[in-house]
Amino acid sequence: MLLDIVAQRTLLFFSLCALVSPIGCTTKAEEHKKEGIKYLITSPLQKDTLVIKDYVCQIHAIQHIELRALEKGYLQKIFVDEGQSVRQGQMMFQIMPALYNAELQKSQAEANYVGIELQNTKRLADSNIVSKNELALAKAKFDKANAEVSLAQTHLQFTQIKAPFSGIMDHFQVRLGSLVNEGDLLTTLSDNSKMWVYFNVPEAEYLDYKMHHENNQTNVNLVMANNELFNYPGVVQTIEADFNNETGNIAFRATFPNPKGLLRHGETGSIRMTAPLKNALLIPQKATFEVLDKKYVYVLDKNDVIHSREITIAAEMPHVFAVKSGLAKTDRILLEGLRQVKENEKIHYTFEQPKSVLSHLSLYAE
Repeated sequence: MLLDIVAQRTLLFFSLCALVSPIGCTTKAEEHKKEGIKYLITSPLQKDTLVIKDYVCQIHAIQHIELRALEKGYLQKIFVDEGQSVRQGQMMFQIMPALYNAELQKSQAEANYVGIELQNTKRLADSNIVSKNELALAKAKFDKANAEVSLAQTHLQFTQIKAPFSGIMDHFQVRLGSLVNEGDLLTTLSDNSKMWVYFNVPEAEYLDYKMHHENNQTNVNLVMANNELFNYPGVVQTIEADFNNETGNIAFRATFPNPKGLLRHGETGSIRMTAPLKNALLIPQKATFEVLDKKYVYVLDKNDVIHSREITIAAEMPHVFAVKSGLAKTDRILLEGLRQVKENEKIHYTFEQPKSVLSHLSLYAE
């Protein structure tokens, strides 16, 4: 009986050893493995660079107007087609002129009659048969009749709608034979020889722009809706007077040549501006992580222990951040393995020169 008890306890002891030994061995193996890991670290690179910023924009023709009827009548003729290019002064629409022709003929006949009266009154006045006041009255009637002729001619001209400038027709709002009233919209006309491109700039970036471009016009590029770069650069020529209190932005206007007519009124795209950034501290974006919309990096102290540190970003470029505050160029930051380390952990590392790190990234630098 005693031997059986001893045998059972011996078996239980070896069983427990068998369970505990693998766990202990595994833990020690993991620790040895982690001690053998070497993390890659680097430092910020300080240099001058160019910051590229894109702004959503609206594209407008330099002239874009509505053509409206100036007289009431039936639309008798249409001389152009939708989407057609027209020349300044080219006939576009004809509103039925019969009524205005009759008014012109009537006013011309009245003017002829009054003209004859004026000649007779002048002969009588020269012979002192009638007074000078009667001559002045006849002259006034003649002037009034001529004014009526001019007015009738103007009304008749208003039945002919001509292109006020060279441009491109939009679609028709009326059709042949339609009864149009004074002020009815016929179509729109756009002068696309040059384009005005509007985009909104935040207040801080506006101040930076004014400080660096006070007396100089700035060239900008246009990225079209298909992500292709427009062939011709534009120039920022106008800034609106007031900020939008709701958005904190102010509108810029750039002018682009459009010799091939590729751009049309109402298109959208992005304005691309470049701005110099002096002595910028540049780090790879992959060396940062976010917590509650704030950006952090892991920094190594003199004992090779890592600590998280909040940074602020001055500008963002492809794969690269320009750091505004939180880092010095002598700091050592963790480049890879951010999810494998813990706060206040001592690590083994390999240092890579910042120029070598950034040379593999897309960087716009001088």
